Parts: sequence; C-alpha cells; structure tokens
Amino acid sequence: MTTQAQQDMLAKVKQEVGFIAALDQSGGSTPKALGLYGVDESAYSNDEEMFACVHAMRTRIVTSPAFDGKRVLGAILFENTLDRDIEGKSSARYLWQEKHVVPFLKVDKGLADEVNGTQVMKAMPDLDALLAKANAQDVFGTKMRSVVKLANAQGIEAVVAQQFEVGKQIMAAGLVPIIEPEVDINSPEKASAEAILKERLIAHLNTLAADQLVMLKLTLPEQAGFYQDCIDHPNVLKVVALSGGYSRDVANKRLSENKQMIASFSRALTEGLSAQQSDDEFNHTMDATIQAIYDASAT
Repeated sequence: MTTQAQQDMLAKVKQEVGFIAALDQSGGSTPKALGLYGVDESAYSNDEEMFACVHAMRTRIVTSPAFDGKRVLGAILFENTLDRDIEGKSSARYLWQEKHVVPFLKVDKGLADEVNGTQVMKAMPDLDALLAKANAQDVFGTKMRSVVKLANAQGIEAVVAQQFEVGKQIMAAGLVPIIEPEVDINSPEKASAEAILKERLIAHLNTLAADQLVMLKLTLPEQAGFYQDCIDHPNVLKVVALSGGYSRDVANKRLSENKQMIASFSRALTEGLSAQQSDDEFNHTMDATIQAIYDASAT
C-alpha cells in the first residue's frame, strides 16, 4: 500500500461487510448492458457515443442515494470510466471521497482463443502504464478475467499460472489484484473443473510471500462452502462471487449458502434498472437490489 487512502481502503475491505459492484463492462459487452438498461443501439452511432451512454448509466448508479459505502464495499471500473469524471471528480476519487466505496480497475484486454477447454487472457503489454495511471488516481486494486469451460487440468493450470504471474506484477505496483478464473456456469463438467481449480489456486497461493495479498473472484460453486479453504488462506483478502449469468435471485440464494463469500455482481446488480425510470423508481429499485445482494453477502 502506498497512500493513506489505500491504507484506509485496505482496512475497509478487510474489516467491513458488503459487496463489490462490477461496473466494468467494456467494448464487447457494453451494447448488451445498455440494451438491458433500455438504451438500444439507435441511441449511439460510434464507440465514443456508446461509452458516453454507458458512463451516464454508471453515473446514475453510483450517484444514487442507495449506492453507499455502508453496503457497497467496492466498485470495479474499466479504463474508459477511469478517464471520465463524476460530478467534477475523477470516477475513482468520486467513489472513495464521496461514497466511501473502494475503486478497482479492470485491467485485462479480453480472452485468447480456447485451448484445452479454457481461455487465458490476451497479452497486456501496456499493463505497467495502466497500473501507474491507477495509482495516480488512488485506485486500490485491479481485476482480470480468464474462463474455464472444461475440467482440463492442463488448461486450468495455464489459467491460474497466468493469473498469478500477472498478479505479482500488479502487487509489485502496490495494488491488490482480483484474480478471476471464471468457471462457465453452463460447463458440463462444472463441479470437476471447480475441484481442479481450487487445488491449483491453493498451490499458487502457497507460493506467495506473507505480504502479498490477493482477492479471488470465483463462480458460485456447485457445492456450498466449497471455497472455504481459499477464504481462510492468509494471502487472501476476500473471496468474491460472480453471478456468471445466474438470475439475481438464484445468485443471491447460492451466495447465501457460501459463508464469508461476498458478491461481485454485474448483470445481477443492474437487473430491473432502466433509463426510462423516474429517479424515484430508479433509486427504489437500486435500494432493494443493493439490500438483497448485501444480505446475501453478509452470511
């Protein structure tokens, strides 16, 4: 940790109950996210206009009175959001200074083609520059996603090894990486893949020095309490769950069965919100959603 703000953020993530809002849809997933929000593709004619639309959506979410640091521990942004302001402050500083919500930055550049039933991350040649930018804006941590589709030991080891290799680069820059090897919820071998994944995660966690802290972002498992060994590991700050395509109700139910695992939901967070809602309707929906996800995270 480098700044006082980052030390305060570390204490919050360690000690407080809440969940992490995943507001990091990037180029490929943005049209779908906007469509679900009631903004169709006729509303924008190029990427810049599209990102302006999604920034307006995210601004409405994070400036809502319902979105507060009492229930929301952190929020994951992507680089385009980091470069934009909310109410006159950089997005990351607004989150921390106005809402007491810890900012994270999505750093991966998407997925490579599938090999051995998994997709590792594409190369990130500009990562050091991005980490420097994040540090300059008091960002606390990062997030990067790989995907596991089959219970292939070689493929899963490649995913985990890459995550930890890049994670060490991120820790060296003074940030806390969220390591996200997502197991596809539709995998025909989901439980078997999770068993291999947990074993490889523990093996790599055991290689870290005492002061190297990571977070894990994992698909809600088939077996309740399955990742408790990861939660209890001394190098793991928090284990967060992705909704992965489950409806919010199903995701919350599964999450509540996994003690000490907290939510990091994206689509399940924005489910039911629309650009057409009045501020009262929007804020009421946000409040109910945030409370339900918080309650499931607090178990």
